[in-house]
Amino acid sequence: MSDIKYLKTIGFNSNQPIGRGFNYPYDIDFSSDGRIFLINRMGGLNSRGVRIQVFTYEEEWLEEFGTGPGTENENFVTPVCLSFDGQNRVFITDEYLNERKIFDSKGTFLERWGQNDSPRSFQGPAGIGHSSDDSVFVVEQYKGCVTKLSPSGEFLSSWGREGAKPGEFNLPWGLTLDKDDNVFVADWRNDRIQKFSCDGDFIDSYGISGTKPGEFHRPSSVAVDSKGMIYVADWGNERVQILTPDGEFHQLLRGEATLSNWAEEWLEVNPDEYDLRKESELLVENLPEHLQTPYHTSSQTEPIFWGPVSVKIDTDDKLFVTEHSRHRIQVYSRS
Repeated sequence: MSDIKYLKTIGFNSNQPIGRGFNYPYDIDFSSDGRIFLINRMGGLNSRGVRIQVFTYEEEWLEEFGTGPGTENENFVTPVCLSFDGQNRVFITDEYLNERKIFDSKGTFLERWGQNDSPRSFQGPAGIGHSSDDSVFVVEQYKGCVTKLSPSGEFLSSWGREGAKPGEFNLPWGLTLDKDDNVFVADWRNDRIQKFSCDGDFIDSYGISGTKPGEFHRPSSVAVDSKGMIYVADWGNERVQILTPDGEFHQLLRGEATLSNWAEEWLEVNPDEYDLRKESELLVENLPEHLQTPYHTSSQTEPIFWGPVSVKIDTDDKLFVTEHSRHRIQVYSRS
């Protein structure tokens, strides 16, 4: 079973409310024609510019939609995760508005679910995914459950409750489905990944709290490739872990980013910044002893992951790791 290797980096930091460049990106997914859709969440006191950006793997920036902050049909406040269904519609969760908004692949608003119109009301919707029949699965963080709905939004079932036993959750976050429609949930505060059937039957649990290989600290996202390999955004440990289909540890990624095309282009027209960057200590991991925690090491070392909040797999089994604090995506592949 071969290891995956680093390919490239996409993105660079921009706090502008429009145009290319990321500021606290939170999740991505892929349209049927391979375009990448990204949640640009913005950070700190700068909430203007919340939006969805659309671009290609080759770093051609295409468009954006869904401005914010706001409460109208095309607005977001704190979007969390997004997922395309089989009809090429993109579903986006917003944990502040307690809604999921649906757009077509051109960014045209279609529908919103939530607004306390039971049974579509949600409590902190986060991770979202679709089964092969386009049923919709969404994590509700503050209710500690997974809710399953029909493609048109009708309530089908729900499972889970707050707790630490098998099938229980403590602030669950990310969600994905494998090719057999099994549901994987990043059980954030319980420091584990749980696996269920698409009907909510508990199958297995992977990981415990800790920093060793196979242990997690606040996992935020999970993805599964065509071979059944499991990828976990081990957010609190500032790393990504890869597990075998039976949940055994296989590989650990710390990140090895290079400059994206966008960053290279920006530095070419800002030569002073380029000179300062070459002298920066953020390019090395030689840090004093008091900065050896995962967070401090990542914050002081540019190439490695800092805030790896989302993992996604494309149709070619490439791994995309979105980092909210480095405002970029790192891409990996087995080929």
